[in-house]
Amino acid sequence: MNLTTTQLTYHDYRLLPDDGKRYEIIEGDLCMTPAPVTRHQIIVGRLLHALLSYLDTHPVGTALTAPCDVILSDTDIVQPDVLFVHHNSRARVAEQNVQGPPDMVVEVLSPGTAARDRDLKRKRYEHFGVQEYWLIDPDKNTLEILSLQDGRYVDVCRATYPAECTSALLPKLVLDLGSLLK
Repeated sequence: MNLTTTQLTYHDYRLLPDDGKRYEIIEGDLCMTPAPVTRHQIIVGRLLHALLSYLDTHPVGTALTAPCDVILSDTDIVQPDVLFVHHNSRARVAEQNVQGPPDMVVEVLSPGTAARDRDLKRKRYEHFGVQEYWLIDPDKNTLEILSLQDGRYVDVCRATYPAECTSALLPKLVLDLGSLLK
């Protein structure tokens, strides 16, 4: 018996309906993410504000939030909650999407996506060379920053509200969890 599976591609992704849902294709498989809860959106907004404030005084790149298509490969199209692309990055911020791996990706965990974010997406981001992967858990009030070292992610910061965390990728950026997760 010959079992074959069809991997979806960016072409298939472009044909998906514009129905207000967030779709991603990971390793050729279609994933749908329901709309996030309001606390999730508030955290994303606060984080974006912190990043944009940092970039005002340190103009080293571009920060974006979902929905923004990130094309890692023809069969890996994701929409991270927040992303950062350094000006010297191998990723390119194009008019319709980001092509290639951003330098930093942030996922704010929710019950419906936490397992995928911690396992499958972590492995894909690691595989494609995303330099820093941040995981914010609103239920546990934590921030975890993983940094790519020798092709593997290692923990460089684990902080619980109201602590602070820093990023090697963005020197002098101090994330105050008291403000971010309040």
